[in-house]
Amino acid sequence: MGTRPQWIDSVTLPLANAAALPRPQPRIRPSDAATLIVIDRKNRIPKLLMGKRHPDLKFMPGQFVFPGGRIEKGDAMMSVVGALHPRAERALMAHTLRPSVQKGRALALAAIREMYEETGILFGSRAYGPPEKIPNAGWEAFREFGVLPDLEALQLVARAITPSKRTRRFDTRFFAVDRRAIGHVNEGTVGPQSELVELAWVTFTQARALDLPHITRVILTDLEDRIANGFAPELPVPFYHHRGGRSICDLL
Repeated sequence: MGTRPQWIDSVTLPLANAAALPRPQPRIRPSDAATLIVIDRKNRIPKLLMGKRHPDLKFMPGQFVFPGGRIEKGDAMMSVVGALHPRAERALMAHTLRPSVQKGRALALAAIREMYEETGILFGSRAYGPPEKIPNAGWEAFREFGVLPDLEALQLVARAITPSKRTRRFDTRFFAVDRRAIGHVNEGTVGPQSELVELAWVTFTQARALDLPHITRVILTDLEDRIANGFAPELPVPFYHHRGGRSICDLL
């Protein structure tokens, strides 16, 4: 019997083991989410409201964050007072699949609803009475306490998309609101068994000393600059995302 040609080993053996090679993981599409940053500017040095996440949570355990979460079905249908600034509406529609004013509205309302669910704080006006109808159970407290969400009080300050290799990805819009826009506070939401175990009003310097996600540190710097430049809704909105393995910041 003749000797088997050497090229057979170099060609057929890798093909035989192809099934053992790791398969590329499918890219996870980021979920639309929104965050609300509460700012207290009544004194010379502004303060921010931050919450400490429960240490047993799988996502960002024990870290200090701004309250927020995903859009829920029906958020866009919630009754409101006022409207988002036109500059914010345009920025919310930029670089977005199926952009619409309705989607931007839903993001702003999701930020308000998530703030209530995580902290017990309702943002809006009590001057018009309670909403007659609510789109889902997450808004029940706004009817109970007679608060209509006020979109005019919100300002879009940043957007960030989680890198593609992460197992949990979010396309998060960061809104800011002044503390004076609080309509009601429902005590007892934050505690040892809740998603947020602690709330704290902190200066920018104090916030940077806390255990923070990387993107939160980045947003802190942007927000501090925004306040120093007059905190006007016409200011550009930084948009953090990744392309080709590189971090990119565009202005919306």
